[in-house]
Order: sequence, then structure tokens, then C-alpha cells
Amino acid sequence: MRILMTGYAGFIGSHLLNRLITDTDHTVYVYDTFTSDNYPAQIKRERINKLKEDWDKKGIDYENRLFDYTIPENVESLTEFHRIDKIVHLASIPGVRKSLEIPEYYVNNNIGGFIRVLELAKKYNAEVIYASSSSVYGNNVNVPFKESDTSGEIRSSYACSKKCMEIYAEYYQNVFGIKCIGLRFFTVYGPEGRPDMAPYMFLKHIHEGTELTQYGNGESYRDYTYIDDIIDGIYSIIERDNSKNPTDKIYNLGNRTPYSLKEFIELCEDVVGHKAKKRIIENQLGDVPRTFADISRARLHFGYNPKTVLKDGLTKTYESFKIRWQ
Repeated sequence: MRILMTGYAGFIGSHLLNRLITDTDHTVYVYDTFTSDNYPAQIKRERINKLKEDWDKKGIDYENRLFDYTIPENVESLTEFHRIDKIVHLASIPGVRKSLEIPEYYVNNNIGGFIRVLELAKKYNAEVIYASSSSVYGNNVNVPFKESDTSGEIRSSYACSKKCMEIYAEYYQNVFGIKCIGLRFFTVYGPEGRPDMAPYMFLKHIHEGTELTQYGNGESYRDYTYIDDIIDGIYSIIERDNSKNPTDKIYNLGNRTPYSLKEFIELCEDVVGHKAKKRIIENQLGDVPRTFADISRARLHFGYNPKTVLKDGLTKTYESFKIRWQ
């Protein structure tokens, strides 16, 4: 199979790339801008360098299967001479709070970038598997969140961009027959995670004995999902039997076990072995009070079955982060 992956140097993308190179014989064409507005771009390069070092140690021949492109002016030049079977689109600008400040940036990159991917898929009749987000549920009060739920109030430009991506995917599927599968990720964490996310920041502050910022009273809750479980879900969709294509277009990939912010901080304290120093301030604009995934659809169609409990996942995450902090 020939797969084009965008955002391959990101947190989720780098883990998926490792799975594809390690566990399959697929040819993978990868694309990333190697820029980041939320954390140093060097972290992206370090992720890929670590993967290549690990593959070399294991004797994995990846040079004839992994094709890394310099940033083109037009994404179509990536596949000018290649036939692509599937596109895994993970590239996007993340960050709920920042999206409130520069909404047009999220429109241009997240929506505009996705339209270019869809046009590429139309040209090659390739299937598209793309990253959406639990943020599209807004302040939905129906728990657990089902894909069929009518979204609550959208709370950020980031969420708007992801919802628009889903609408464009449906349009390209209805009009042009392009198979599109959207994956709503729920608070993904784990080794190599983004340093602007709570798991990294909280563990680091507790580890160093510095003050962390808690937004709100600690009663908001999130469905934290370990990276390996997310990768299992994406991988099962890529590798599925295409003769049994599901009719559904959207799938939740979460852990189905939410924790409150207060509980999350307490688990971080247990993992590190220190109490947190906290500064408590008001909730931020754009934040939602809850996320909680109903994963029955993904389980039915793809056998999705997250296995990692939060404390175990945080322990693995902390051990990996400590190496970076040395």
C-alpha cells in the first residue's frame, strides 16, 4: 500500500509513522512543515531523528520505503509521480486558546490545508483518513459523547476549523465519491507529547517543584487517551478489510474513562512523588467543561479497544519526559 501522511513529525504522526515502518511493508510518503507555533520546531526534528536511530539499531530497512519531502509550494507535487492509495491527514494548527486570538490563521491552515488534501484525493481517488477533534462537541451535555450528537455551542476557532473539515469531507464524499473517515481524538497524551499540553506541563512543574496553573475549580473533566491506544485505532482503520467499508464517516477515539482536573493533578503528584504547587485562576475562554467519548462505533467497526489506564500512561509519559529534562 502507498500512504501519504501529513504532519508526520508531530506527536501523533511520529508515533503512527513508527508503527507503519516497523509493522508493515507499506511505502510511506511524508510531509511536514517542521514549524510549530506552540513549541520549538526542533522537537519535531528530534522525534524523527530518534525514530531513525531506533530503526537503524533494529536493522529496519526504511530508506526504500520512506520518502521524506521538502516543503513544496503545492502539496500536489508530493505525488506527482506516485500513485497514492490512502492519505492520513494529521497536519493542523493546534491550540484552543490561541485560536481565539488569530482565527484567520486557523481557517487558512486547517481548513485551507484540508481542502488541498481533498483535491489531491480527488485527483488520485485516494481514501482520506483525517484528524478531527473532540472539541467539535463544544459544551455538549449529553454524556458519553456520541458521533450522532448535535454539537453543543462551539467554543473556539480551532473547534470551528475541525467542524468545517468534517463538513468538507462529507461534501467531497457526497459529490466526488471520495471516501473520508474523520477521527475525533480525545485529549491524547504520552511519550513525545506536546510540551504545551497539560500532561507535559503539570508533570514538569511537579518534577521541578515550580508552580502550575490550574484553570477553574478542578471539576472540569477530560477523557485522556494514551498515544498507543490512539495509534492502535488509526492503524486498525488503515489496515481494515476494504471490502467491509463502514458507512459511517466519523469515529470517536477516546478512552471512555474521564477524569476531573483535580483527579488528574493528583495522579500526576502520585507519579512524580511530590505535591503540586498550584495557582488557581478562572476558566479560560474557549475551554469546555467536559469530554467523554462513546467509542462503541469504533469498537464495532474496527475493534478499537483502548487498554491503558491513566496512571499507567502517565507513568510511562513521565519516565520518557525525564530523559528530555536531563
